[in-house]
Amino acid sequence: MRVSRRAERIEPFYVMELAKAATRLATESAGQRPMIYLNIGEPDFTAPPLVQQAAERAIRDGRSQYTQALGLPALREAIAGWYGTHFGATVDPARIVVTAGASAALQLACLALIDAGDEILMPDPSYPCNRQFVQAAEGEARMIPCGPDQRFQLSAEQVRAHWGERTRGVLLASPSNPTGTSIARDELQRIATTVRERDGITLIDEIYLGLSHDAAYGQTALTLPDGLGGTVISVNSFSKYFNMTGWRLGWLVLPPALVPAVERLAQNLFICPSAISQHAALACFEPDSLAEYERRRAAFKARRDYFIPQLNRLGLTVPVMPDGAFYAWADVRALCQRWGIPPEASEPEAGGSWPLAFELMRRCQLAATPGRDFAQAEPGRYLRFSTANAMEQLQEAVARLEAAW
Repeated sequence: MRVSRRAERIEPFYVMELAKAATRLATESAGQRPMIYLNIGEPDFTAPPLVQQAAERAIRDGRSQYTQALGLPALREAIAGWYGTHFGATVDPARIVVTAGASAALQLACLALIDAGDEILMPDPSYPCNRQFVQAAEGEARMIPCGPDQRFQLSAEQVRAHWGERTRGVLLASPSNPTGTSIARDELQRIATTVRERDGITLIDEIYLGLSHDAAYGQTALTLPDGLGGTVISVNSFSKYFNMTGWRLGWLVLPPALVPAVERLAQNLFICPSAISQHAALACFEPDSLAEYERRRAAFKARRDYFIPQLNRLGLTVPVMPDGAFYAWADVRALCQRWGIPPEASEPEAGGSWPLAFELMRRCQLAATPGRDFAQAEPGRYLRFSTANAMEQLQEAVARLEAAW
């Protein structure tokens, strides 16, 4: 059966391919020490008690029918209230569209805004699925190399330099996966200004915003001055800060003029997000739940503060300290050299972080994610570790790395 050209263009998600390999190796080495999985960006915390209880009540009470395509009005209001209390942002609930995860949010935004042949500027490195959403909408993701000197983030100067006739806008992430770094607020303002001057779109992935650890960066783009916040399209999710990964619930904050178009798309493509997940998510904003989330955020910061210095000590240098999320983007050239792995090769399988990741699984029973997914400019130079695991697992991972080194 012939597969569409669209499907052919979508690249594999190597994070998931490596996860399968890690599971296979763990099975083959049964009886030895267990595999430590620092490869998947998923909190080890699950939904807190009030959220679980709210889901149980919704099921028991039969509140599982379709909701409005835009989401439960009460949930849209609760999200707007969270922006006010957490970030000092005034967001009209009418601008909020609840979606089936951040993935659906990105798909809806791309389908609403991108035409065939449109070009979207993105930083290299960045989360691989984001560029696939652009390509699925018949657009082209143009990856612009961004090094540690600019926190692995696009600059306004780069946006101006690379803007062409087909450029439609930018797709950013702050904090970023895989680097955990955010865009400085003044730079983000310059980017948004540059895009607005060209009648383009600023689409920003803020799903890790709640897990910011530095007040200088932990601010939503929706509060940018001079009316810029009203032009930004923000993507967020209940997966990371709210610890509801498998519940598949996210949201968009849109300029008012875009809401009708996105609503039409949502009605046809998704009908609505999960009703049970929406009723459960209302409990995320209860005071006890918010207090628990803040305790967990402090735990994520403590893990970062332990793990990053340990990687640096071992020569797996993290060139920019993450200010949010739960990732370490480590330069692995020194370890490749020590273990006789070519640091670079014409084929990703032959050198750099890809073969190193498999060597780590064999030598250390430690799974991490090679840069092949995230970077096109230097795919073999970096390895992503997730610090979303318990402190005890991170300590054991360091001990294994030290022994192997």
